[in-house]
Amino acid sequence: MAISYIHLFILSFISISRFLVISKAGAESELVADLLTLQSQSESGVIHLNDRTVSKFITSTKTPRPYSLLIFFDAIPLHDKSDLRLPVLVHDFALVASSFIANHNGSNTKLFFCDLEFRESQSSFKLFDVNSLPNIYLVGPDAESLKDDIEQMEQSGFTRLTESLVEFIESRTQLTVGPIHHSPIISKKQMVLISGFLLIWSPFAARKIFAGETMFHNPRIWLSGAIFVYFFSVSGAMHIIIRKMPMFLMDREDPNKLIFFYQGTGVQLGLEGFMVGFLYTIVGLLLAVVTHVLVYVKDLKTKRIGMLFSIFVSFWAVKQVIFLDNWKTRYAIHGFWPSRWN
Repeated sequence: MAISYIHLFILSFISISRFLVISKAGAESELVADLLTLQSQSESGVIHLNDRTVSKFITSTKTPRPYSLLIFFDAIPLHDKSDLRLPVLVHDFALVASSFIANHNGSNTKLFFCDLEFRESQSSFKLFDVNSLPNIYLVGPDAESLKDDIEQMEQSGFTRLTESLVEFIESRTQLTVGPIHHSPIISKKQMVLISGFLLIWSPFAARKIFAGETMFHNPRIWLSGAIFVYFFSVSGAMHIIIRKMPMFLMDREDPNKLIFFYQGTGVQLGLEGFMVGFLYTIVGLLLAVVTHVLVYVKDLKTKRIGMLFSIFVSFWAVKQVIFLDNWKTRYAIHGFWPSRWN
């Protein structure tokens, strides 16, 4: 009789355990299904959360969760502040989200991209202890405390959010994001209109070219273009455009102070690059003056003064660039003199 009771107890315990496991699995599957539904309803795949859904998918769900949530904290009233660049960051975040979903054919259930808006979710902002923007948090499957167990993306990553966000996701979740699918600059309709305009305009352009009456026959245009290309290349303007770097940043400790030079490798602000480009352009122009102008000056004194001035200004300009590089990278470039000069 005792053995029968023991068997009955064991069978009951196994049945209850199976029921609890099945119930938990069913609840988790329902949460994932709800997230997939919300993701499919969003054009970019970014799920818009609020206080209710934060409670449903995070605080009221026991760990470990079957998913991770990458949350972008936004505030629409601050979109007009150019130093925060929130509209650009929202676009880049959505671009990474849509690319991630497309690369996984919409079958991923491990990571979901979400956003929280301050006016709609002030309680959630307090829950995450978010006091400044922009901010991105990764809520992992085992995160219980939303202040201690979550991972925050570094502020330096927002200067080039697309690449930094991909690195952040792959290093923290061990998931592969895949290639980023940028939207084409020119649509098909615009391409058709441009092609039609070029076909209509081409006969008139050909007549001007053969007659030598275009702006491209003016040597000053080529000279100005060469200087512009030189400045464009040495200032890192292409890097600024591709990375969408801001001209300057607002100092978080002192809102009335602007940051024009950022200390750290891999980051170059717009005005910082233009300043370096201006110094390099001065050196290039002085070299052009020495090789194409001073050589034709007959007065020896004037030639020497021009040469010394060019050397002095070029030395000063290059020294400023080296000083800035040493300050940014903390790698000092030392000068070495011949040993017999000591």
